[in-house]
Amino acid sequence: MTLKQLLFFTSITLFCSLTAVSQNVQLSGTVYNQEEKQPILGVNVQVKETKFGNVSDFDGKFEINLPKGTYNIAFSYLGFEEQIREIDLKEDTELEIYLVPQDEQLDEVLVQENIEKTEIRSASMSTNRLTAETIKQIPVVLGEADVIRSLIQLPGISNTGEGSSGFNVRGGNAGQNLVLVDNATIFNSSHLFGLFSIFNPDAIKDLSLYKGGIPSNFGGRVASVLDIEQRRGNTQEFKGEANLGIVSSKLLLEGPIQKDKSSFLVSGRSSYAHLFLQLADNPNSAYFYDVNAKFNFILNEKNNISASAYYGRDVFDISDNFINIFGSSFISTRWNHTFNDNIFSNLSFIVNDYVYDLEIDTAGFVFETGLSNINLKYDFNHQLNNNINLTYGIDTFLHEFNPGIIKPNNPFSNINRRVLDKKFAWENAIYIGANQNLNEQIQLQYGLRISSFYRLGQNGFANYENNQPVLYNSDIGIYEEAPILESEDISRSQSIQSYHNLEPRFSMSYSFNDNQSVKLGYHRMVQNLHLISNTSAPTPFDIWAPSGPYLKPQKADQIALGYFQNFKDEAFSLETEVYYKEVQNSFDFINGANLIANNNIERVLLNGEGRAFGWEFLLKKNTGKLTGWLAYTLSRTEQRTPGRTADEPGINNGNWYLNNFDKTHDLSLVANYQYNKKWSFNANFVVQTGLPVNFPVGQYQFQDLTIPVYEGRNLNRLPTFHRLDISATLVPTKNENRDWKTSWSFGIYNVYNRMNAAAINFRQNQETGANEAVRLSIFGAVPSVSYNIKF
Repeated sequence: MTLKQLLFFTSITLFCSLTAVSQNVQLSGTVYNQEEKQPILGVNVQVKETKFGNVSDFDGKFEINLPKGTYNIAFSYLGFEEQIREIDLKEDTELEIYLVPQDEQLDEVLVQENIEKTEIRSASMSTNRLTAETIKQIPVVLGEADVIRSLIQLPGISNTGEGSSGFNVRGGNAGQNLVLVDNATIFNSSHLFGLFSIFNPDAIKDLSLYKGGIPSNFGGRVASVLDIEQRRGNTQEFKGEANLGIVSSKLLLEGPIQKDKSSFLVSGRSSYAHLFLQLADNPNSAYFYDVNAKFNFILNEKNNISASAYYGRDVFDISDNFINIFGSSFISTRWNHTFNDNIFSNLSFIVNDYVYDLEIDTAGFVFETGLSNINLKYDFNHQLNNNINLTYGIDTFLHEFNPGIIKPNNPFSNINRRVLDKKFAWENAIYIGANQNLNEQIQLQYGLRISSFYRLGQNGFANYENNQPVLYNSDIGIYEEAPILESEDISRSQSIQSYHNLEPRFSMSYSFNDNQSVKLGYHRMVQNLHLISNTSAPTPFDIWAPSGPYLKPQKADQIALGYFQNFKDEAFSLETEVYYKEVQNSFDFINGANLIANNNIERVLLNGEGRAFGWEFLLKKNTGKLTGWLAYTLSRTEQRTPGRTADEPGINNGNWYLNNFDKTHDLSLVANYQYNKKWSFNANFVVQTGLPVNFPVGQYQFQDLTIPVYEGRNLNRLPTFHRLDISATLVPTKNENRDWKTSWSFGIYNVYNRMNAAAINFRQNQETGANEAVRLSIFGAVPSVSYNIKF
């Protein structure tokens, strides 16, 4: 469908819909959690006498247009008692609905929220949603509930192994995921190089991960969108929650600032394993800390203001000779305004940054790098009628990249101060999207995002002969950094290079009945910021760089087809999808590429292309004492970097090769069992194909050195990865008679002590002289225990 056809179709549909809506009256309202007085996202609002219904949004709001009459309206959400209200609808009516949590003694009801029934009729596909309660049920290393570790138990989502940061979606790298917390972009999502994520589950309301079918209001990355919403504080009473673990603890406080009008939520975490090292006279330390906060103010019926903030740091200190400090921070403000019963908006203003500081005392220098951006976003939600809902708005960013400052750390250092050239960019988008019910069988979700990117002027902009920052040396058969012809200073008010792109989105659902449907989806995503990492797992020292004359935007086109079913009265759900994705302008490194303090990163990169295809399967058990899911992914992900001319070989002779994140088979089994009111048990088992690697195929001697010989890229694999984790939660029965409640959590990560290979190194045995392969493993069996208090 062309843009002109799409606009014509939309205008005709809107005219017909507006004509129909004039004959109806509107039922609208907000759904709250009665206990916490917080709005609930995703409540099903169903008109019993008709096929009409709706789902509450992030602010708990819903709208339904109906002919005048008397109706029974059902409000249902997993973990809450269903409420049915009889409404005599004679004129526009607005409701406040308070859902009651089901009996708290049955904690398994809350657990079930992590496996909500499959959305059969919705056109949304390739999407996974989790709540904080779900995340807390999955056993993880060191006993700390973790968002990322929970996500990788789902199909199509993985990471590069134990102790690695970030996550990979359908073969994409970690930098191709857009991670949002209350609309703020997060550039590094991990603590302690991947042992923990920066997201505190206690402060999270829920999250959505879009692998495909991505709505038009999201953009900027080509693999996925992880959208996290933090909880609002309790508007009725002061509450708290604390967790004491082996290596870390956390505390959350929430309550009203002015009852029924405003609230706060503040949470903090810190690890303290380094304190035990100090008791043992070990001079090394590694720890992290972070703080989340959210404030919410209800000004009146039509206006609500909220503000969120995050600050986190990791600290590594080796004998005071090597000090590494890095982390993220952001402030996000949002104004929610209701124009009328059909239109409301969210205006967001966000400032965030990521910093990385490194001090090496023996070398006498300090290295400081990072990036920051300012973001303004204005979203509108427009309910035209029962059949069409529109979302539209604008999104603009101002980016600043600091490649680094190197300076001496003492008066006697031989290091001269050096400031690498900052880079700047301006990124914009306008978008419109629609959710439309054509009839009882067919639902559509379609939209268009128009994005623009301007690489702004900078000092020291490099020019190269023939605009080629990488040269091929045919004499010795290698790629080399091209010499810089000249460096020029360009005003930031000028644009060095600009890109404009159309990003269409479309998905549809055909429902056979209330329990079966097939879905088809297509989307194009464009990415203008690039995470440049020469390892399979991202590290804090990786570089973010903007598109420009030499580094082009990445473009991904993905198509997916899926079948979805609920059966046995929705006790079980089945989701299965196949997908195919192509990525233009994915890059690769020349041999010997250096990223550290590289002022012109384009001199070590070559543009290529990527592709990924696979089959995902998810079977969920939603009810009963035993709940859980089985997830399986069969996939392949490849990269190709051909030569730019017929005389150049490119990478791997221009042939397709497996990228660093390819896993042919990936299976996860998650089980939660509520034995009684006192005990609950959880387990997860994973088995995965080992990651692609290069093993030497031979060797030769040169001046008493043994030189390994390799053939091709990623022709070998690490051994198969598998692991079983278990945990148990004890809730004392005496909790029922007191205001503050406690629980104990026990766990074992990697029960049978499987020494999974994070890497395999080849070396020569010093005693025998024979070659040998040495397996590097991160974790064996790791027990954990934590004590939880709610008050």
